[in-house]
Amino acid sequence: MDYKEAGVDVEAGRSFVNQIRQDVESTSRPEVLGGLGGFGGCFEMPSGYQQPVLVSGTDGVGTKLKIAQEINRHDTVGIDLVAMCVNDILTSGAEPLFFLDYLATGKLNPKQLAEVVAGIAQGCRLSGCALLGGETAEMPGFYQLGEYDLAGFCVGVVEKSKLLNGSQVQIGDVAIGLASAGVHSNGFSLVRKIIETGGYSWSDTPAMLNGNSLGEELITPTEIYVKTILDFLATGTKVHSMAHITGGGLPENLPRCLSQGQSIEVKLGSWTISPIFNWLAEAGKVEQSAMFNTFNMGIGFVVIVPSEEAKSALDWFDSQNITASRIGQVISGDGTLSFV
Repeated sequence: MDYKEAGVDVEAGRSFVNQIRQDVESTSRPEVLGGLGGFGGCFEMPSGYQQPVLVSGTDGVGTKLKIAQEINRHDTVGIDLVAMCVNDILTSGAEPLFFLDYLATGKLNPKQLAEVVAGIAQGCRLSGCALLGGETAEMPGFYQLGEYDLAGFCVGVVEKSKLLNGSQVQIGDVAIGLASAGVHSNGFSLVRKIIETGGYSWSDTPAMLNGNSLGEELITPTEIYVKTILDFLATGTKVHSMAHITGGGLPENLPRCLSQGQSIEVKLGSWTISPIFNWLAEAGKVEQSAMFNTFNMGIGFVVIVPSEEAKSALDWFDSQNITASRIGQVISGDGTLSFV
């Protein structure tokens, strides 16, 4: 017996690394030291920082991967993987520096997984961070044929004096919500339950989705807000806090960016809810409260600014063709969110 007979093809693994080399190298930054293939990735601290603070994050894509595998579309979930990590550390005001991925599968399919890595590289390019390294694990018997799982890890940097942690938020501050690209990467266990119990197919094209199939709509990758937010911060507009709206929606994630003794009121109807959420609510007979506690409902990222900065902030987003809405206000309270 040898390793290949046990289900692990070492030669296929080497071939796979060569296939993804160009994608990985396309994400390089000047601070990257060395190349692909070492035991560890080396990254030099960027110059220009007086008191640099490193900010790290890790996440996955969740059961959205099941949809990718069922419709055989693998070029977008890598973008999701990067987005879920870089958007998180962005809330601290950090610029993403480098990213690492972990990819596990039952049997290595070089073409399929090369598409996944191409998506990861695209996410890194959109974020301006280097794909510094990764791990591909072939685990026969652990995953079914054609199945794979992803995890991502990123590190960013911010000047200590510019670090956002919620302590700067004041009563009366305004919440500006940036539009999501759809469901992003949360709530897919409920999505799949709605599809399965309703007898729907990924190829179905509900009228309210304007010609898109359910599969196409739901595989849309998570929006990466890095360039938009870093450019916005560079304008000098005062920003007191930020939130990435992921699992648990606005009710769970927005209070996380507040200080003690504060709550936030969100005005329903102040932004456009994407049609896919209306379809999911109708098809699954999901109550409004459950929808808001599961999905982002059309808001993917929130910036908290002083009330006097709100108009200029909205004007700036509009000038950049970025859909943004004034969705709420910080009030005194016990760290909760209420809808009005």
